[in-house]
Amino acid sequence: MWNGPKVTAADPAFADNRAAMLAAIGELRALENRTAQKSEERRARFEARGQITPRDRLARLLDPGAPFLRLHSLAGFLADKKGPEESLPGSTFIMGIGVVSGVRCMIVIDDSGINAGALSPKSLQAMLSAQEIALRQKLPFLHLVESAGANLMNYQVEDWALGGGVFRNLAKLSAAGLPTIAVLHGPSTAGGAYMPGLSDYVIGVKKNGMAALAGAALVNSATGEVAKDSDLGGAEMHATKSGLVEYLADDDIHAIALARRVMARLDWNRDLAALPVREFSEPEYPIEDVAGIVPADWSTPYDARELVARLVDGSEFDEFKPGFGAATLCLQAQVHGHTIGILANNGPIDPAGANKATHFIQACDQAGTPLVFLNNTTGYMVGTAYEQAGMIKHGSKMIQAVANTRVPKLTFYCGASFGAGNYGMCGVAYEPDFLFAWPNSRSGVMGGAQAAKTMSLVARAGAARKGVEIDEDRVAQQEAAIQNLFDAQSSPFVTSGKVLDHGVIDPRDTRKIIAFCLDTCAEARRRLVNENAFGVARM
Repeated sequence: MWNGPKVTAADPAFADNRAAMLAAIGELRALENRTAQKSEERRARFEARGQITPRDRLARLLDPGAPFLRLHSLAGFLADKKGPEESLPGSTFIMGIGVVSGVRCMIVIDDSGINAGALSPKSLQAMLSAQEIALRQKLPFLHLVESAGANLMNYQVEDWALGGGVFRNLAKLSAAGLPTIAVLHGPSTAGGAYMPGLSDYVIGVKKNGMAALAGAALVNSATGEVAKDSDLGGAEMHATKSGLVEYLADDDIHAIALARRVMARLDWNRDLAALPVREFSEPEYPIEDVAGIVPADWSTPYDARELVARLVDGSEFDEFKPGFGAATLCLQAQVHGHTIGILANNGPIDPAGANKATHFIQACDQAGTPLVFLNNTTGYMVGTAYEQAGMIKHGSKMIQAVANTRVPKLTFYCGASFGAGNYGMCGVAYEPDFLFAWPNSRSGVMGGAQAAKTMSLVARAGAARKGVEIDEDRVAQQEAAIQNLFDAQSSPFVTSGKVLDHGVIDPRDTRKIIAFCLDTCAEARRRLVNENAFGVARM
Protein backbone atom coordinates (compact mmCIF):
# COMPACT_ATOMS: atom_id res chain seq x y z
CA MET A 1 0.00 0.00 0.00
CA TRP A 2 1.27 3.48 -0.93
CA ASN A 3 1.90 5.78 2.01
CA GLY A 4 3.71 8.58 0.21
CA PRO A 5 7.22 8.98 -1.24
CA LYS A 6 10.08 7.31 0.55
CA VAL A 7 12.86 8.36 -1.85
CA THR A 8 14.14 11.91 -1.44
CA ALA A 9 17.27 13.83 -2.29
CA ALA A 10 18.60 12.78 1.12
CA ASP A 11 18.44 9.11 0.16
CA PRO A 12 21.98 7.64 -0.14
CA ALA A 13 21.37 6.29 -3.65
CA PHE A 14 19.67 9.43 -4.96
CA ALA A 15 22.87 11.29 -5.88
CA ASP A 16 24.37 8.26 -7.62
CA ASN A 17 21.17 7.61 -9.57
CA ARG A 18 20.94 11.26 -10.57
CA ALA A 19 24.56 11.42 -11.72
CA ALA A 20 24.10 8.31 -13.87
CA MET A 21 20.85 9.60 -15.35
CA LEU A 22 22.30 13.03 -16.16
CA ALA A 23 25.26 11.33 -17.84
CA ALA A 24 22.87 9.30 -20.01
CA ILE A 25 20.91 12.46 -20.85
CA GLY A 26 24.17 14.17 -21.73
CA GLU A 27 25.02 11.32 -24.11
CA LEU A 28 21.61 11.72 -25.77
CA ARG A 29 22.03 15.46 -26.26
CA ALA A 30 25.58 15.01 -27.54
CA LEU A 31 24.32 12.62 -30.24
CA GLU A 32 21.58 15.04 -31.29
CA ASN A 33 24.01 17.98 -31.27
CA ARG A 34 26.54 16.04 -33.34
CA THR A 35 24.17 16.03 -36.29
CA ALA A 36 23.10 19.63 -35.76
CA GLN A 37 26.72 20.80 -35.68
CA LYS A 38 27.58 18.79 -38.78
CA SER A 39 24.66 20.35 -40.64
CA GLU A 40 25.65 23.82 -39.39
CA GLU A 41 29.05 23.43 -41.06
CA ARG A 42 27.22 23.96 -44.38
CA ARG A 43 25.76 27.32 -43.37
CA ALA A 44 28.09 29.24 -45.69
CA ARG A 45 26.94 27.12 -48.64
CA PHE A 46 23.29 27.82 -47.80
CA GLU A 47 23.95 31.55 -47.56
CA ALA A 48 25.84 31.54 -50.87
CA ARG A 49 22.69 30.15 -52.51
CA GLY A 50 20.53 32.75 -50.80
CA GLN A 51 19.06 30.12 -48.46
CA ILE A 52 18.58 29.66 -44.74
CA THR A 53 19.49 26.41 -42.97
CA PRO A 54 17.01 23.60 -42.21
CA ARG A 55 16.90 24.44 -38.51
CA ASP A 56 16.33 28.10 -39.26
CA ARG A 57 13.47 27.03 -41.55
CA LEU A 58 11.91 25.11 -38.67
CA ALA A 59 12.24 28.07 -36.31
CA ARG A 60 10.50 30.38 -38.79
CA LEU A 61 7.78 27.85 -39.55
CA LEU A 62 6.67 27.23 -35.96
CA ASP A 63 4.45 29.57 -33.97
CA PRO A 64 6.66 31.42 -31.46
CA GLY A 65 6.51 29.91 -28.00
CA ALA A 66 4.41 26.91 -29.06
CA PRO A 67 5.65 23.42 -28.16
CA PHE A 68 7.42 21.17 -30.67
CA LEU A 69 7.61 17.43 -30.01
CA ARG A 70 10.70 16.13 -31.79
CA LEU A 71 10.36 12.61 -33.17
CA HIS A 72 12.99 10.09 -34.27
CA SER A 73 15.96 12.29 -33.44
CA LEU A 74 18.21 9.20 -33.25
CA ALA A 75 16.83 7.36 -36.30
CA GLY A 76 19.63 5.77 -38.28
CA PHE A 77 22.19 5.88 -35.48
CA LEU A 78 24.73 3.10 -36.13
CA ALA A 79 22.82 2.11 -39.28
CA ASP A 80 25.16 4.09 -41.53
CA LYS A 81 28.11 1.66 -41.21
CA LYS A 82 29.94 4.11 -38.98
CA GLY A 83 31.10 3.64 -35.41
CA PRO A 84 29.41 5.17 -32.35
CA GLU A 85 31.81 8.14 -32.44
CA GLU A 86 31.07 9.04 -36.07
CA SER A 87 27.52 7.90 -36.80
CA LEU A 88 25.06 10.74 -37.48
CA PRO A 89 21.57 10.14 -36.03
CA GLY A 90 18.41 11.65 -37.47
CA SER A 91 18.31 9.98 -40.91
CA THR A 92 18.72 13.41 -42.60
CA PHE A 93 15.32 14.49 -41.27
CA ILE A 94 14.14 16.93 -38.62
CA MET A 95 10.63 15.80 -37.80
CA GLY A 96 8.02 16.27 -35.14
CA ILE A 97 4.64 17.68 -34.19
CA GLY A 98 4.43 21.46 -33.94
CA VAL A 99 2.01 24.35 -34.26
CA VAL A 100 1.88 26.36 -37.50
CA SER A 101 -0.57 29.29 -37.72
CA GLY A 102 -2.43 27.85 -34.76
CA VAL A 103 -2.69 24.38 -36.32
CA ARG A 104 -1.13 21.25 -34.85
CA CYS A 105 0.82 19.66 -37.76
CA MET A 106 3.23 16.87 -38.57
CA ILE A 107 6.37 18.57 -39.83
CA VAL A 108 9.18 16.90 -41.78
CA ILE A 109 12.22 18.92 -42.86
CA ASP A 110 14.95 17.51 -45.06
CA ASP A 111 18.27 18.16 -43.33
CA SER A 112 20.09 19.09 -46.51
CA GLY A 113 23.15 20.11 -44.51
CA ILE A 114 23.89 16.38 -44.16
CA ASN A 115 24.91 14.70 -47.44
CA ALA A 116 22.70 17.16 -49.34
CA GLY A 117 19.69 15.54 -47.67
CA ALA A 118 20.35 12.16 -49.34
CA LEU A 119 18.33 9.44 -47.68
CA SER A 120 20.01 7.28 -45.04
CA PRO A 121 19.35 3.57 -44.38
CA LYS A 122 16.58 4.32 -41.88
CA SER A 123 15.05 7.35 -43.62
CA LEU A 124 12.23 5.29 -45.09
CA GLN A 125 11.15 3.90 -41.72
CA ALA A 126 11.27 7.31 -40.06
CA MET A 127 9.23 8.95 -42.83
CA LEU A 128 6.63 6.15 -42.81
CA SER A 129 6.36 6.47 -39.03
CA ALA A 130 5.75 10.24 -39.25
CA GLN A 131 3.08 9.72 -41.91
CA GLU A 132 1.36 6.99 -39.91
CA ILE A 133 1.21 9.24 -36.85
CA ALA A 134 -0.25 12.02 -39.00
CA LEU A 135 -2.93 9.66 -40.31
CA ARG A 136 -3.75 8.34 -36.85
CA GLN A 137 -3.86 11.75 -35.19
CA LYS A 138 -5.52 13.59 -38.11
CA LEU A 139 -2.63 16.02 -38.57
CA PRO A 140 -1.89 18.10 -41.69
CA PHE A 141 1.43 17.00 -43.19
CA LEU A 142 3.97 19.72 -43.96
CA HIS A 143 7.23 18.78 -45.71
CA LEU A 144 10.09 21.21 -46.38
CA VAL A 145 11.86 19.54 -49.28
CA GLU A 146 15.50 19.69 -50.30
CA SER A 147 17.04 16.30 -50.90
CA ALA A 148 19.52 14.64 -53.19
CA GLY A 149 17.24 11.60 -52.96
CA ALA A 150 18.38 8.02 -52.55
CA ASN A 151 22.10 7.34 -52.40
CA LEU A 152 22.54 5.02 -55.37
CA MET A 153 25.82 3.73 -53.95
CA ASN A 154 23.75 2.21 -51.10
CA TYR A 155 20.97 0.88 -53.34
CA GLN A 156 18.89 -1.90 -51.80
CA VAL A 157 16.01 -3.28 -53.82
CA GLU A 158 13.77 -3.50 -50.76
CA ASP A 159 14.17 0.23 -50.10
CA TRP A 160 12.95 0.98 -53.62
CA ALA A 161 10.05 -1.47 -53.35
CA LEU A 162 8.89 -0.34 -49.90
CA GLY A 163 9.67 3.31 -50.60
CA GLY A 164 6.46 3.51 -52.58
CA GLY A 165 4.71 3.42 -49.21
CA VAL A 166 5.73 7.05 -48.66
CA PHE A 167 3.79 8.09 -51.77
CA ARG A 168 0.90 5.78 -50.91
CA ASN A 169 0.65 7.48 -47.51
CA LEU A 170 0.62 10.95 -49.08
CA ALA A 171 -2.33 9.80 -51.19
CA LYS A 172 -4.03 8.35 -48.12
CA LEU A 173 -3.47 11.50 -46.09
CA SER A 174 -5.12 13.61 -48.77
CA ALA A 175 -7.98 11.13 -49.19
CA ALA A 176 -8.46 11.13 -45.41
CA GLY A 177 -9.12 14.87 -45.62
CA LEU A 178 -5.73 15.81 -44.18
CA PRO A 179 -3.96 18.57 -46.16
CA THR A 180 -0.46 17.86 -47.43
CA ILE A 181 1.84 20.80 -48.14
CA ALA A 182 5.28 20.67 -49.76
CA VAL A 183 7.78 23.53 -49.88
CA LEU A 184 10.43 23.08 -52.58
CA HIS A 185 13.50 24.73 -51.10
CA GLY A 186 15.87 22.77 -53.34
CA PRO A 187 15.96 19.67 -55.52
CA SER A 188 13.48 16.82 -55.35
CA THR A 189 14.31 14.48 -58.19
CA ALA A 190 13.54 10.96 -59.41
CA GLY A 191 11.16 9.27 -56.96
CA GLY A 192 11.42 12.32 -54.73
CA ALA A 193 9.55 14.33 -57.37
CA TYR A 194 6.40 12.57 -56.23
CA MET A 195 6.67 14.28 -52.85
CA PRO A 196 5.38 17.54 -54.37
CA GLY A 197 3.45 15.63 -57.03
CA LEU A 198 1.33 13.94 -54.36
CA SER A 199 0.98 17.02 -52.15
CA ASP A 200 -2.19 19.12 -52.18
CA TYR A 201 -0.33 22.44 -52.12
CA VAL A 202 3.18 23.12 -53.43
CA ILE A 203 5.28 26.22 -52.79
CA GLY A 204 8.40 26.54 -54.94
CA VAL A 205 11.39 28.78 -54.32
CA LYS A 206 12.70 30.67 -57.35
CA LYS A 207 16.08 29.56 -58.69
CA ASN A 208 16.62 26.87 -56.01
CA GLY A 209 13.42 24.81 -55.98
CA MET A 210 13.39 21.92 -58.44
CA ALA A 211 11.33 18.78 -59.06
CA ALA A 212 12.05 16.45 -61.96
CA LEU A 213 11.85 12.76 -62.70
CA ALA A 214 15.37 13.06 -64.09
CA GLY A 215 17.94 15.83 -63.92
CA ALA A 216 19.91 17.09 -66.88
CA ALA A 217 22.69 14.52 -66.53
CA LEU A 218 20.33 11.53 -66.43
CA VAL A 219 18.23 12.90 -69.30
CA ASN A 220 21.36 13.24 -71.43
CA SER A 221 22.51 9.74 -70.50
CA ALA A 222 19.11 8.17 -71.17
CA THR A 223 17.95 10.08 -74.24
CA GLY A 224 20.84 12.15 -75.57
CA GLU A 225 18.87 15.36 -75.00
CA VAL A 226 20.87 18.32 -73.74
CA ALA A 227 18.61 20.13 -71.29
CA LYS A 228 18.85 22.55 -68.39
CA ASP A 229 17.70 21.63 -64.89
CA SER A 230 15.67 24.83 -64.76
CA ASP A 231 13.76 23.79 -67.89
CA LEU A 232 13.27 20.25 -66.69
CA GLY A 233 12.06 21.02 -63.18
CA GLY A 234 12.71 24.58 -62.00
CA ALA A 235 10.13 26.12 -59.68
CA GLU A 236 9.45 28.90 -62.21
CA MET A 237 8.72 26.37 -64.93
CA HIS A 238 6.36 24.39 -62.69
CA ALA A 239 4.55 27.57 -61.68
CA THR A 240 3.94 28.65 -65.28
CA LYS A 241 3.93 25.53 -67.48
CA SER A 242 3.46 22.19 -65.71
CA GLY A 243 1.11 23.44 -62.99
CA LEU A 244 2.95 21.52 -60.27
CA VAL A 245 3.64 24.65 -58.18
CA GLU A 246 0.75 26.70 -56.79
CA TYR A 247 2.75 29.45 -55.10
CA LEU A 248 6.09 30.86 -56.24
CA ALA A 249 8.32 32.29 -53.51
CA ASP A 250 11.21 34.70 -53.85
CA ASP A 251 13.37 32.90 -51.29
CA ASP A 252 13.23 30.50 -48.33
CA ILE A 253 11.89 33.08 -45.90
CA HIS A 254 9.11 34.06 -48.30
CA ALA A 255 8.31 30.38 -48.91
CA ILE A 256 7.87 29.69 -45.22
CA ALA A 257 5.69 32.76 -44.84
CA LEU A 258 3.54 31.42 -47.70
CA ALA A 259 3.35 28.00 -46.03
CA ARG A 260 2.10 29.64 -42.86
CA ARG A 261 -0.48 31.61 -44.90
CA VAL A 262 -1.68 28.47 -46.69
CA MET A 263 -2.13 26.77 -43.34
CA ALA A 264 -3.97 29.78 -41.93
CA ARG A 265 -6.26 29.99 -45.00
CA LEU A 266 -7.37 26.39 -44.49
CA ASP A 267 -9.21 27.54 -41.36
CA TRP A 268 -8.41 24.06 -40.15
CA ASN A 269 -9.81 24.47 -36.65
CA ARG A 270 -13.12 26.03 -37.63
CA ASP A 271 -15.21 22.93 -36.82
CA LEU A 272 -13.07 21.66 -33.97
CA ALA A 273 -15.04 21.53 -30.76
CA ALA A 274 -13.25 23.54 -28.14
CA LEU A 275 -11.50 21.56 -25.43
CA PRO A 276 -12.99 22.16 -22.01
CA VAL A 277 -10.80 24.30 -19.80
CA ARG A 278 -8.98 21.80 -17.62
CA GLU A 279 -7.88 23.04 -14.27
CA PHE A 280 -5.08 21.07 -12.68
CA SER A 281 -2.37 21.33 -10.09
CA GLU A 282 1.29 20.55 -10.56
CA PRO A 283 2.72 17.47 -8.81
CA GLU A 284 3.40 17.96 -5.14
CA TYR A 285 6.76 16.29 -5.64
CA PRO A 286 9.04 17.83 -8.32
CA ILE A 287 9.54 16.15 -11.68
CA GLU A 288 13.26 16.93 -11.35
CA ASP A 289 13.44 14.16 -8.71
CA VAL A 290 12.83 11.54 -11.39
CA ALA A 291 16.52 11.64 -12.27
CA GLY A 292 17.43 10.46 -8.76
CA ILE A 293 14.62 7.97 -8.19
CA VAL A 294 15.29 5.50 -10.99
CA PRO A 295 18.40 3.32 -10.50
CA ALA A 296 21.11 3.41 -13.13
CA ASP A 297 21.11 -0.41 -13.22
CA TRP A 298 17.84 -1.72 -14.63
CA SER A 299 18.14 -4.86 -12.47
CA THR A 300 17.84 -2.78 -9.27
CA PRO A 301 14.16 -2.61 -8.26
CA TYR A 302 12.32 0.57 -7.35
CA ASP A 303 8.73 1.43 -6.53
CA ALA A 304 7.07 2.84 -9.65
CA ARG A 305 4.68 4.79 -7.41
CA GLU A 306 7.63 7.06 -6.63
CA LEU A 307 7.81 7.90 -10.33
CA VAL A 308 4.06 8.29 -10.77
CA ALA A 309 3.91 10.74 -7.85
CA ARG A 310 6.21 13.05 -9.85
CA LEU A 311 4.17 12.77 -13.07
CA VAL A 312 0.50 13.18 -12.15
CA ASP A 313 -1.56 16.17 -11.10
CA GLY A 314 -1.24 16.91 -7.40
CA SER A 315 0.80 13.70 -7.03
CA GLU A 316 -2.58 12.04 -6.43
CA PHE A 317 -3.63 8.65 -7.77
CA ASP A 318 -5.95 5.79 -6.87
CA GLU A 319 -4.75 2.21 -6.99
CA PHE A 320 -6.90 -0.48 -8.62
CA LYS A 321 -6.80 -3.84 -6.75
CA PRO A 322 -3.63 -2.94 -4.81
CA GLY A 323 -3.53 -6.24 -2.92
CA PHE A 324 -4.00 -8.49 -5.95
CA GLY A 325 -1.08 -9.08 -8.31
CA ALA A 326 0.77 -6.43 -6.33
CA ALA A 327 3.84 -6.25 -8.60
CA THR A 328 1.68 -4.99 -11.46
CA LEU A 329 0.39 -1.50 -10.71
CA CYS A 330 -2.90 -0.24 -12.16
CA LEU A 331 -3.44 3.39 -11.21
CA GLN A 332 -6.03 6.05 -11.95
CA ALA A 333 -4.84 9.66 -12.10
CA GLN A 334 -4.81 12.85 -14.15
CA VAL A 335 -2.15 14.69 -16.15
CA HIS A 336 -2.91 18.32 -17.08
CA GLY A 337 -6.54 17.55 -16.30
CA HIS A 338 -6.73 14.49 -18.58
CA THR A 339 -7.98 11.39 -16.76
CA ILE A 340 -5.70 8.43 -17.50
CA GLY A 341 -5.12 4.83 -16.53
CA ILE A 342 -1.51 3.95 -15.73
CA LEU A 343 0.06 0.50 -15.90
CA ALA A 344 3.46 0.23 -14.25
CA ASN A 345 5.71 -2.55 -12.98
CA ASN A 346 7.27 -3.30 -9.62
CA GLY A 347 8.68 -6.55 -10.94
CA PRO A 348 7.77 -9.42 -13.25
CA ILE A 349 4.11 -9.93 -14.18
CA ASP A 350 2.49 -12.92 -12.44
CA PRO A 351 -0.88 -14.57 -13.25
CA ALA A 352 -2.76 -12.34 -10.81
CA GLY A 353 -1.05 -9.24 -12.19
CA ALA A 354 -1.93 -10.20 -15.77
CA ASN A 355 -5.55 -10.81 -14.74
CA LYS A 356 -5.73 -7.46 -12.98
CA ALA A 357 -4.15 -5.63 -15.91
CA THR A 358 -6.61 -7.23 -18.35
CA HIS A 359 -9.58 -6.14 -16.22
CA PHE A 360 -8.13 -2.63 -15.88
CA ILE A 361 -7.40 -2.20 -19.60
CA GLN A 362 -10.89 -3.32 -20.55
CA ALA A 363 -12.46 -1.03 -17.94
CA CYS A 364 -10.47 1.93 -19.29
CA ASP A 365 -11.51 1.01 -22.82
CA GLN A 366 -15.15 0.92 -21.73
CA ALA A 367 -14.83 4.37 -20.16
CA GLY A 368 -12.76 5.83 -23.02
CA THR A 369 -9.84 6.51 -20.67
CA PRO A 370 -6.38 6.78 -22.30
CA LEU A 371 -3.71 4.39 -21.07
CA VAL A 372 -0.12 5.17 -20.12
CA PHE A 373 2.33 2.25 -19.85
CA LEU A 374 5.47 2.77 -17.74
CA ASN A 375 7.67 -0.20 -18.59
CA ASN A 376 10.03 -1.70 -16.03
CA THR A 377 9.69 -5.48 -16.15
CA THR A 378 11.74 -8.52 -17.07
CA GLY A 379 8.58 -10.18 -18.39
CA TYR A 380 6.04 -12.77 -17.31
CA MET A 381 6.88 -15.11 -14.43
CA VAL A 382 8.22 -18.58 -15.23
CA GLY A 383 8.43 -21.76 -13.18
CA THR A 384 6.29 -24.76 -12.33
CA ALA A 385 3.94 -22.93 -9.97
CA TYR A 386 3.32 -20.13 -12.46
CA GLU A 387 2.82 -22.45 -15.42
CA GLN A 388 0.30 -24.49 -13.44
CA ALA A 389 -1.45 -21.27 -12.38
CA GLY A 390 -2.05 -20.50 -16.06
CA MET A 391 0.64 -17.91 -16.80
CA ILE A 392 0.37 -18.49 -20.54
CA LYS A 393 -3.41 -18.15 -20.50
CA HIS A 394 -3.51 -15.09 -18.28
CA GLY A 395 -0.58 -13.38 -20.03
CA SER A 396 -2.35 -13.99 -23.34
CA LYS A 397 -5.48 -12.30 -22.01
CA MET A 398 -3.44 -9.22 -21.14
CA ILE A 399 -1.86 -9.17 -24.60
CA GLN A 400 -5.32 -9.55 -26.16
CA ALA A 401 -6.55 -6.55 -24.18
CA VAL A 402 -3.56 -4.39 -25.12
CA ALA A 403 -3.81 -5.33 -28.80
CA ASN A 404 -7.53 -4.58 -29.07
CA THR A 405 -8.14 -1.61 -26.80
CA ARG A 406 -9.46 1.39 -28.70
CA VAL A 407 -8.31 4.18 -26.39
CA PRO A 408 -5.12 6.22 -26.91
CA LYS A 409 -2.02 4.37 -25.70
CA LEU A 410 1.20 6.08 -24.61
CA THR A 411 4.20 3.91 -23.79
CA PHE A 412 7.42 4.82 -22.00
CA TYR A 413 10.38 2.52 -21.47
CA CYS A 414 11.50 3.68 -18.03
CA GLY A 415 13.71 0.73 -17.10
CA ALA A 416 13.65 -2.86 -18.30
CA SER A 417 11.25 -3.95 -21.04
CA PHE A 418 12.06 -7.56 -21.79
CA GLY A 419 10.45 -10.58 -23.37
CA ALA A 420 6.70 -10.88 -23.66
CA GLY A 421 6.46 -8.32 -20.87
CA ASN A 422 7.25 -5.76 -23.57
CA TYR A 423 4.24 -7.00 -25.53
CA GLY A 424 1.87 -6.94 -22.57
CA MET A 425 3.09 -3.45 -21.69
CA CYS A 426 2.31 -2.14 -25.19
CA GLY A 427 5.69 -2.28 -26.89
CA VAL A 428 6.34 -1.11 -30.43
CA ALA A 429 4.57 -4.07 -32.10
CA TYR A 430 1.31 -3.09 -30.37
CA GLU A 431 1.18 0.25 -32.15
CA PRO A 432 0.95 2.69 -29.26
CA ASP A 433 -0.03 6.18 -30.36
CA PHE A 434 3.30 7.37 -29.00
CA LEU A 435 6.30 5.43 -27.68
CA PHE A 436 9.34 7.00 -26.03
CA ALA A 437 12.37 5.54 -24.27
CA TRP A 438 14.42 6.89 -21.40
CA PRO A 439 18.20 6.90 -21.93
CA ASN A 440 18.70 4.49 -19.01
CA SER A 441 16.19 1.93 -20.32
CA ARG A 442 16.92 -1.44 -21.87
CA SER A 443 14.75 -3.60 -24.11
CA GLY A 444 15.07 -6.96 -25.81
CA VAL A 445 14.05 -10.57 -25.55
CA MET A 446 16.02 -10.79 -22.27
CA GLY A 447 19.07 -9.34 -20.56
CA GLY A 448 22.50 -10.33 -21.82
CA ALA A 449 23.50 -12.13 -18.61
CA GLN A 450 20.27 -14.13 -18.64
CA ALA A 451 20.75 -15.09 -22.30
CA ALA A 452 24.35 -16.15 -21.66
CA LYS A 453 23.36 -18.22 -18.62
CA THR A 454 20.53 -19.87 -20.56
CA MET A 455 22.79 -20.95 -23.40
CA SER A 456 25.42 -22.23 -20.96
CA LEU A 457 22.83 -24.40 -19.23
CA VAL A 458 21.77 -25.75 -22.62
CA ALA A 459 25.40 -26.52 -23.49
CA ARG A 460 25.98 -28.28 -20.16
CA ALA A 461 22.81 -30.34 -20.53
CA GLY A 462 23.86 -31.36 -24.03
CA ALA A 463 27.31 -32.41 -22.82
CA ALA A 464 25.78 -34.44 -19.99
CA ARG A 465 23.47 -36.26 -22.40
CA LYS A 466 26.42 -37.18 -24.58
CA GLY A 467 28.57 -38.15 -21.60
CA VAL A 468 31.38 -35.77 -22.53
CA GLU A 469 33.26 -33.31 -20.37
CA ILE A 470 32.33 -29.66 -20.81
CA ASP A 471 35.01 -27.27 -22.05
CA GLU A 472 34.82 -24.52 -19.43
CA ASP A 473 36.98 -22.09 -21.38
CA ARG A 474 34.76 -22.45 -24.42
CA VAL A 475 31.63 -21.99 -22.28
CA ALA A 476 33.09 -18.82 -20.75
CA GLN A 477 33.90 -17.42 -24.20
CA GLN A 478 30.41 -18.29 -25.40
CA GLU A 479 28.86 -16.59 -22.38
CA ALA A 480 30.85 -13.42 -22.98
CA ALA A 481 29.98 -13.37 -26.70
CA ILE A 482 26.27 -13.90 -26.08
CA GLN A 483 26.12 -11.30 -23.33
CA ASN A 484 27.84 -8.76 -25.55
CA LEU A 485 25.50 -9.60 -28.45
CA PHE A 486 22.37 -9.03 -26.37
CA ASP A 487 23.55 -6.06 -24.30
CA ALA A 488 24.88 -4.20 -27.36
CA GLN A 489 21.38 -4.24 -28.89
CA SER A 490 19.39 -3.40 -25.76
CA SER A 491 20.53 0.23 -25.50
CA PRO A 492 17.80 2.77 -26.30
CA PHE A 493 20.25 4.61 -28.54
CA VAL A 494 20.57 1.46 -30.66
CA THR A 495 16.87 0.55 -30.68
CA SER A 496 15.87 4.14 -31.40
CA GLY A 497 18.42 4.15 -34.23
CA LYS A 498 16.50 1.17 -35.61
CA VAL A 499 13.24 3.21 -35.39
CA LEU A 500 11.77 0.95 -32.70
CA ASP A 501 10.31 3.92 -30.84
CA HIS A 502 9.41 7.54 -31.55
CA GLY A 503 12.44 8.91 -29.76
CA VAL A 504 14.62 8.94 -26.63
CA ILE A 505 13.68 11.66 -24.14
CA ASP A 506 14.92 13.34 -21.01
CA PRO A 507 12.92 11.59 -18.24
CA ARG A 508 12.25 14.99 -16.67
CA ASP A 509 10.22 15.89 -19.77
CA THR A 510 7.91 12.89 -19.35
CA ARG A 511 5.01 14.76 -17.74
CA LYS A 512 4.85 17.50 -20.37
CA ILE A 513 5.23 14.94 -23.18
CA ILE A 514 2.34 12.91 -21.76
CA ALA A 515 0.25 16.09 -21.66
CA PHE A 516 1.19 17.08 -25.23
CA CYS A 517 0.40 13.59 -26.56
CA LEU A 518 -2.91 13.44 -24.69
CA ASP A 519 -3.86 16.83 -26.16
CA THR A 520 -2.92 15.56 -29.63
CA CYS A 521 -4.98 12.38 -29.26
CA ALA A 522 -7.94 14.26 -27.78
CA GLU A 523 -7.88 16.76 -30.64
CA ALA A 524 -7.79 13.95 -33.23
CA ARG A 525 -10.85 12.29 -31.71
CA ARG A 526 -12.83 15.51 -31.76
CA ARG A 527 -11.86 16.52 -35.29
CA LEU A 528 -14.22 16.08 -38.23
CA VAL A 529 -12.51 15.72 -41.61
CA ASN A 530 -13.84 15.68 -45.16
CA GLU A 531 -12.77 12.30 -46.45
CA ASN A 532 -12.56 11.62 -50.19
CA ALA A 533 -12.47 8.43 -52.24
CA PHE A 534 -9.20 9.75 -53.70
CA GLY A 535 -6.65 12.33 -52.69
CA VAL A 536 -6.70 15.76 -54.28
CA ALA A 537 -5.64 15.26 -57.91
CA ARG A 538 -3.66 17.80 -59.91
CA MET A 539 -5.13 19.34 -63.07
